[in-house]
Amino acid sequence: MVIPKYVVITGGVVSGLGKGVTASSIGVLLQSCGLRITSIKIDPYLNTDAGTMSPFEHGEVFVLDDGGEVDLDLGNYERFLDLKLTAHNNITTGKIYQSVIQKERRGDYLGKTVQVVPHITDAIRNWIESVSSIPVDGKPGPPHLCVIELGGTVGDIESMPFIEALRQLSFSVGKENFCLIHVSLVPVIGVVGEQKTKPTQHSVRELRALGLTPDLLACRSAQPLMDSVKVKLSEFCHVPVANILNIHDVPNIWHVPLLLRKQNAHEAIIKQLDLASKATPPELKAWAEMAENYDNLTNSVKIALVGKYTGLTDSYLSVVKALLHACSALSYRPSIEWIAASDLEDECAKISPETHAAAWETLKGCSCILVPGGFGDRGVPGMILAAKHARENNIPYLGICLGMQISVIEIARSVLGMEDADSEEFNQKTPHRVIMFMPEVSKTHMGSTMRLGCRRTLFRRPGSLTSKLYGNPEYVDERHRHRYEVNPEFVSELEKSGLEFVGCDESQNRMEIIELPGHPYYIGVQFHPEFKSRPRKPSALFLGNFFHVKYFANKFRISMTPFVHSVTLNIT
Repeated sequence: MVIPKYVVITGGVVSGLGKGVTASSIGVLLQSCGLRITSIKIDPYLNTDAGTMSPFEHGEVFVLDDGGEVDLDLGNYERFLDLKLTAHNNITTGKIYQSVIQKERRGDYLGKTVQVVPHITDAIRNWIESVSSIPVDGKPGPPHLCVIELGGTVGDIESMPFIEALRQLSFSVGKENFCLIHVSLVPVIGVVGEQKTKPTQHSVRELRALGLTPDLLACRSAQPLMDSVKVKLSEFCHVPVANILNIHDVPNIWHVPLLLRKQNAHEAIIKQLDLASKATPPELKAWAEMAENYDNLTNSVKIALVGKYTGLTDSYLSVVKALLHACSALSYRPSIEWIAASDLEDECAKISPETHAAAWETLKGCSCILVPGGFGDRGVPGMILAAKHARENNIPYLGICLGMQISVIEIARSVLGMEDADSEEFNQKTPHRVIMFMPEVSKTHMGSTMRLGCRRTLFRRPGSLTSKLYGNPEYVDERHRHRYEVNPEFVSELEKSGLEFVGCDESQNRMEIIELPGHPYYIGVQFHPEFKSRPRKPSALFLGNFFHVKYFANKFRISMTPFVHSVTLNIT
């Protein structure tokens, strides 16, 4: 039997050090050595998944092909490594305890007292060992290794069972199959500018007290570490100087794999895991070009992101990354203007006229508008005003999920004269319920009850702009996350206004894509195209919306031969 090999990433001192980016970057580096990778994210919270968490508290909920609602770090893994992960690649305390309790209720433990050790820790180990052997790169056979990120900070009480399970795992598989990388902070205190090692020393001591000794240290800092600091860390943390990696601040996160390669991180990991016979020298030429090209971009484009959760940019992380991918592909930097939808509303003009005026000035100064997904009625009037502004002033517009529903409501009100047109989510009593609750969705339970995962959308009009952008006249497969839809009873009436429903689900009853003929670019989609955007495979809709029409209409034409989710733009 082939024993899986593991690279485990833990974090210390403070949260938010970038363990997810570190794990993804290590995956990219090892992938460039010809090794096949899979990833697991461990989240010690009690929630079963991220689906019911507030974006303000935990950032965006990332959706996978199988409908898993997971931590945003899995989005980083998919984008960096171009993988297709599943819900099983995200382990939570809730999932582990739920599985153990279900076994106890069935009598699987034969009357034994069920305890954290061994039953919870065994469940964690079994989960890791099972998932680590499943390929996620579309190729047959198990991966060479699994990169595991343990969320939170070493010492947190909720992560203790996972630390113990990882300790047991390291002992059972042996040192040649287990490599532990500890991410820590080396801060600079005071005007002297001295890099302090004490926080990292204490963090490593805490980790070793729990039975795990790091093989490599990944030290986060603002500036490159001094050699004397590395020597000191080596002496007090029992890690060779060559294995002390420095991840200092870089112009963009695409530089992190290059930074790790420069410090020969791949050699240390490959040596630790005895993979020299399977690995090749790292090939990151295309990746380096991508990172350097972005650094050299001088032109930018202003994009208005009108949303509900603009107070925390991680709430729209995948949208931001999709904009970055599209901009970079067209040699532009995205300049995102974060506009709280509620600031555009008439009510805001009464309470805070300066805020209201500034929001509208910002919106009018942008070259394109995006309204992303969200739940609840807060900010909806402002989103409707933004959609109306885009429609009436021929400004490129992309509405995603709620953003598409907002467009339908706005056109019903402004064009068809249905002044009380609304969504059932916001007003259950309106006679013009143009957006309705999906009949098959639970009204009593929140978690995992939406229409989730990758679904096929059929094009009702093969010659539509959206079908051309995707380069497929028949269908497109994208990820969904919603519990409301366009009311089929209003479709024919809405189309009389000039709005076209150009895409639907396989039942042909649920509308999925809208376009507005005669407008330079006005598209709304019920799905989330941002979840499948990749650095070298940007989303077709992001490319089309924000850059083709507005900036390249006179210089470029759309080629009908796209690569995956992108379009090829050729100079005419």
